[in-house]
Amino acid sequence: MYKICVFAGTTEGRELIEFLSTQNLSVTACVATEYGETLLPTADNLTVSARRLPAEEIARLLRENTFHLVIDATHPYAESITQSIGDACKQTGTEYLRLLRDASAIPEDAIYVENAAAAVSFLNSVEGNVLLTTGSKELAAFSGMDGFSERVYARVLPMESSLESCRSAGLKPAHIIAMQGPFSQEMNETILRYTCAKWMVTKDGGDAGGFAAKATAARNTGAKLVVIGRPTQRDGVDYSQTIEVLCKRFGCIWTPHVSIVSLGPGSRGGMTGDAEAAIRNADCLIGAQRMLDAVAASGQTRYSAIAPQAIADFIMAHREYRRFAVVMSGDAGFFSGTKKLLPLLDGCKTEVIPGLSSLAALCARLQTSYEDVYVTSLHGRAHNIVPDVRAHRRVFTLVGGENGIGQLCAALTQAGLGEVRVHVGQRLSYPDEKIVSGTASELAEGTYESLSAALIENGTPDAIVTQGLPDSTFLREETIPMTKSEVRAVALSKLRLTENAVCWDVGAGTGSVAIEMALQSKHGWVYAIEQKDAALKLLEENRKTLSAENLTVVSGSAPEACETLPAPTHVFIGGSSGRMGQILELVRKKNPHARIVATAISLESIGELTDCMKAFPFTETEVVNMSVARDRKAGTYHLMTGQNPIYIFTMQQGGDWV
Repeated sequence: MYKICVFAGTTEGRELIEFLSTQNLSVTACVATEYGETLLPTADNLTVSARRLPAEEIARLLRENTFHLVIDATHPYAESITQSIGDACKQTGTEYLRLLRDASAIPEDAIYVENAAAAVSFLNSVEGNVLLTTGSKELAAFSGMDGFSERVYARVLPMESSLESCRSAGLKPAHIIAMQGPFSQEMNETILRYTCAKWMVTKDGGDAGGFAAKATAARNTGAKLVVIGRPTQRDGVDYSQTIEVLCKRFGCIWTPHVSIVSLGPGSRGGMTGDAEAAIRNADCLIGAQRMLDAVAASGQTRYSAIAPQAIADFIMAHREYRRFAVVMSGDAGFFSGTKKLLPLLDGCKTEVIPGLSSLAALCARLQTSYEDVYVTSLHGRAHNIVPDVRAHRRVFTLVGGENGIGQLCAALTQAGLGEVRVHVGQRLSYPDEKIVSGTASELAEGTYESLSAALIENGTPDAIVTQGLPDSTFLREETIPMTKSEVRAVALSKLRLTENAVCWDVGAGTGSVAIEMALQSKHGWVYAIEQKDAALKLLEENRKTLSAENLTVVSGSAPEACETLPAPTHVFIGGSSGRMGQILELVRKKNPHARIVATAISLESIGELTDCMKAFPFTETEVVNMSVARDRKAGTYHLMTGQNPIYIFTMQQGGDWV
């Protein structure tokens, strides 16, 4: 087993030890204090030394253990220990790797000094309280500053040794702030205001050391930074490169932790405690820019991305981060990108943190329950909502795009649903939240947020759930054929459509079959293929009149007009112009298991279909001969008049015939 020794004095050092503790390695971790030990994980392969080691003891440790690699992850300002570790490695012939922390961008108005003595010299030349954030070991250097006991406040670790250093330096108890970081921008601002500090003394601890949060807090409170410069650094690598070395050399497996975090409607007040904790603890935040701006802490690393593949690619390419938080609006399980992202995170440790959905938020504002609400979305997806509103008393939908709500209400009005009641929620959970209610026709001309939520209430849902609409439902012309109601009902029953079916209606005529297909397969799509200009015009009029938004009219003759269409799951053939074999060949090429229903009146068409039924390898076939007679009035009598007998062929290879 490979043996690794890590000298840790930074956040990266602790994270590195946590990573190594999960690997098939023997790990020795050296920290300066018992308190440092409490921050480390407990693992069978981890041994911890929790005390300051003189140079000779470091050399003895390396000789006795013959480590394969020593990683120096101490603080960039810890010159002495870094020198001792480097010398000990050289003496014992042990490989040495320095883990470096990137320097920060120093604000232009900051005072940059070489060391603590230079900081004292500067502070003696100015007035105002001082907040020291450089640690207890530096206190002695500042104790000789003019007005030290009155002007200086020190933030130190909550340890007895730190408190003793404060007492020895002469700090008043009220000027000692004993706290364990990391410190957010808000916490830094609170402390600066509490101490009335005009000056904040800090080291350049990089982003991992919270420098950016300090800089922003100082700017927001009117304090000035006094930055003690870094000592000259040894050559080394960053955290990501260190992980890469460990993976290549010792077979380590890097497993990032990815939290997919639901933000709720958008404001911080709508977030759960778990969501806030995941965001706070993340090394890197990923999400849409507007969401990052809303939740990221000052200086927190962030990456703006929406596409699931782009998010996954970024995570896999950045080994310098162990904890990622991908922020999603609303609830991660409710019309979210989470569904597409999760399969791309193979090899990551993932968790999904739920949140308050816009459905729950809007219904709460309306003081209504939502267990009986049918849920759908018009945001970023094509969907015909008219059948949903016809079929359900209450429908919730997310709406996106420029004036999406207005377009929704206009579509409902055009479909004869102008009197349904619509409740629109805009900027839910924000101070300028707005709820608008009215009928669809009343709201159609309004202006709304580009991303809104709507609850639609239909007091008299009237969606027909059986096939066989009356022939009078459709606009007709004598010269254009139409499959009559009774035949249509039987043919559609033989098709056994599903809600998500992809349908072809070949030789669609007036479109009676295609439109009923669209109404039955309300979450699918229908393609009506027709070659006659007059029929195409009538077909389009019927599509609009009956609000069949999920129907596309295709001009041309089959099979050529069908070449570019999506593979069908169900096909109805009402007219083939003598090309039945070619049409079936294309259908089977697109989907060998498509379910096919065809009708025939003429002997020629019956013969053609019979030949095809034998020629193609269908595993299930059925032929039904159907005769229909309708009444007609003759004087005071009603007489039955027979219609042309019709043959209905059903064919399918494999698939589910039940």
